[in-house]
Amino acid sequence: MLSLKLMKYVSAVSPFSPLKWNLRRGIKVAVVGAAGGIGQPLSLMLKLNPLVTELSLYDKVDTKGIAADLSHICTSSTVRSYFGKKELIDALECASIVVVAAGLPSKPGMDRSELLDANASVASIVAKAVSNACPSALLAFITNPVNTIVPIVAEVLKQEDAYDPKRLFGVTTLDVVRAKTFIGELLDIDPHTVSIPVIGGHAGKTILPLLSQCDPKLELDSEEKAQLVSRIQDAGTEVVRAKAGKGSATLSMAYAAAHFVNSLLRAVNHEENIIECAYVQSDLSEAEFFASPVLLGPKGIEKNLDLPEMDDEEEKRFGDMIAQLNKEIEDGVKLVAC
Repeated sequence: MLSLKLMKYVSAVSPFSPLKWNLRRGIKVAVVGAAGGIGQPLSLMLKLNPLVTELSLYDKVDTKGIAADLSHICTSSTVRSYFGKKELIDALECASIVVVAAGLPSKPGMDRSELLDANASVASIVAKAVSNACPSALLAFITNPVNTIVPIVAEVLKQEDAYDPKRLFGVTTLDVVRAKTFIGELLDIDPHTVSIPVIGGHAGKTILPLLSQCDPKLELDSEEKAQLVSRIQDAGTEVVRAKAGKGSATLSMAYAAAHFVNSLLRAVNHEENIIECAYVQSDLSEAEFFASPVLLGPKGIEKNLDLPEMDDEEEKRFGDMIAQLNKEIEDGVKLVAC
């Protein structure tokens, strides 16, 4: 088991590690959903990342203008645009990393089943295209509901004989980013100095921040801890309400996704000890898919790290969320089987 010193999730001041312009290999990153509220700022941050040599932008609408705009930024990566069903394969061809931000965002009053119905087909289409165009790519899904979308993608990839559990990720980095931010506010410190694992899933009560493992140590009573946990779990709703029904979390999600993709890029370039929390196939709990710290390598997950220790309150929350997480996973598997 790696030391806790290595387990500094989302520790960079920017979405990127200290940047070095001496590239060791060319890496193509494809952004699916590049014209959306998450896709555009995410694409901007990836254009600024010196580890990206080719940035492929795809959406169902024309991405030509976005690509032209980004191409004027004076970094060494090239930007190419693709749109429409016929160009999806071309957009993905030879990609090392595919990050999927496509899909309908959450809206006020929308229940999980509505969101799933809207986004399951998007995820399936992308999974099939990846199996044909770049089956060895690292595949990172932002599309919600992540708890169900990732199992759907896994089932589709299995049908296409292209499933490698080490290469499929649900991006839960935003839960860590929010936890670090809220804890930084409470302690009046730089949030980048906070280390906090967030495990479980990526929705409501399935999000479990392990406050007992926070560094620096949190001195909170049970009520204060419960309030902080609740805020982290409901942070997405906080943004939806603040935007008065006109959007969901886009900028913070783009930041978190850019950080996660940067960690994949660093791992692909053989940098060692890259650890992130992500929603992946796992045997650490009774749920087949589970968000936990994973050690990344050039081919994806090198190791699912052991679950961090939990106090009594966290153990109870852990037990309570497993049934919900299993139901959401089962919903995805059933949907593909239909």
